[in-house]
Amino acid sequence: MATMIDGESYLGKVLVRPLSESGDVTMYLWPVRCLKSKMGGPTFGVDVKGEEVIRYDPHGPRGHWHKGGYDKLGAGGSHTEFPDDIRDIEGQITWALDQIKNNGADMLAEAGFPDAAKSLDQEMVGAASEAVINHLSEQGDLIAKAIDEGLITA
Repeated sequence: MATMIDGESYLGKVLVRPLSESGDVTMYLWPVRCLKSKMGGPTFGVDVKGEEVIRYDPHGPRGHWHKGGYDKLGAGGSHTEFPDDIRDIEGQITWALDQIKNNGADMLAEAGFPDAAKSLDQEMVGAASEAVINHLSEQGDLIAKAIDEGLITA
């Protein structure tokens, strides 16, 4: 799973789900990640044997995502904007989960993980995606809590 960064705050219970039979490919979720810049929201991604390859930061108008190997390229080298017409958190989550489902194998292969790409199990991706949505719902309104605590700004 991705490394937590000193100075950031994390609210809610972490979720990790397998995306391959071997368990080498996983999806993780931090229900709310509060960045030092006072922005935040859910953060989730895809790891291969503990190395973070794809990360989604659906943080609303300042949301973005990372491809090509987050751990390998770093935040700046992998930074990608969500499509212009998807500016809300829920829309970004839906779009991101669809990307993993429809393009996950290609993104893993392009990032240099061809074996992980081949092992990506679509049923497991579907189950993990559903688990992310359900878990976020079960965790409640942690964004409001983060705003109330001054961890992020509205």
